[in-house]
Amino acid sequence: MKFLGRIFSRCFAVIMLLGCNIQLNAQSLRFFSADNPKFQYVGRIDFSNPALPKYWALGVYVTTSFNGSSCKFIVQDEVPSPNAHNYVEVVIDNYIYHRIRLQQKRDTLSFYNLKNGAHKIVLCKNTETNIGYMEFAGMLCNALLEPPPLPNKRIECIGNSITCGTGSDQSVVPCHAGVWQDQHNTYFAYGPTTARNLNAQWHLTAYSGIGLVHSYCNIAFNITNIFNQLNLQPNGIPWQFSKYQPDVVTICLGQNDGKQDSAYYCKQYLYFLQTIRTQYPNAQIICLSSPMADSSLNANLQRYITAVVQNNWCVQDGKISKYFLKQAYNGGCDNHPDLQQQQLIAKQLTDYIANDLMHWKQIASH
Repeated sequence: MKFLGRIFSRCFAVIMLLGCNIQLNAQSLRFFSADNPKFQYVGRIDFSNPALPKYWALGVYVTTSFNGSSCKFIVQDEVPSPNAHNYVEVVIDNYIYHRIRLQQKRDTLSFYNLKNGAHKIVLCKNTETNIGYMEFAGMLCNALLEPPPLPNKRIECIGNSITCGTGSDQSVVPCHAGVWQDQHNTYFAYGPTTARNLNAQWHLTAYSGIGLVHSYCNIAFNITNIFNQLNLQPNGIPWQFSKYQPDVVTICLGQNDGKQDSAYYCKQYLYFLQTIRTQYPNAQIICLSSPMADSSLNANLQRYITAVVQNNWCVQDGKISKYFLKQAYNGGCDNHPDLQQQQLIAKQLTDYIANDLMHWKQIASH
């Protein structure tokens, strides 16, 4: 219930925000371009134009600190089709949350009536690559401050719609109302939540409907076709893995694959692990069960994963493990985990990484 209370309070803040932006017009705010070194960027981002960084992947975030009682973000939205507007999460001082649907191809997001002084602010892309790219143009405020350094620890979560946070957030638009992305909430999905629990950066390499050998919703590609792409699209923009070397990689696949020939599935899973290891030679890799799976599919996936991690190559690697979630989580739209269940998944994963794998200190989640 504590988590739900946070959700309701931040939705109320968004309503106030959208109704009262005019209050900022009287203030004298300076514009700071996106190429200002006081902006920190985390995620797969195209910096070919440093003054207008472009990103498709969900969970990409920009963070900085500023001084004053108000500020504005200026962002651009691709809008590849009339209803394909991205959602963002804006977090101020780790406790003020605004989940906002972008409205135009260029939006100004205004925040006001803050306590006058220093503030930390985060802008996170809450929707995935097929909703279109975003571009960050910059920020208006009294003064940018040097932000706290980014955490040294790094996590990457590979997966499907569960990892995306699809169908989890019904706080504004109920299931089967509005458009598909109206219930997306990547910021509060299990991956970013786990990372924040452990004071780590996060990357998400995830796409709704994706599978290891078979994807859903007539998707003609699988995770191996987009793992190396900046924009998480096949034959797109190559990603330079040297830009982000995670300490921990989690893999949550199989829900869209369904029941497969075990020998073939395990062979392809092993191939994908070898691909990951080529790019991340030092990472701990965790193979997860599917939080959505029914008892039959869950038994099969656990059997596949167990066989894979017991393979001689994985045993010799020494940094590949498995973790099976305690139950199914189907409280959100189309049987996806809802927001509370995403937090329960994150708690299990946090405990496993902190206590059994990396011995990282846990901090209060925000």
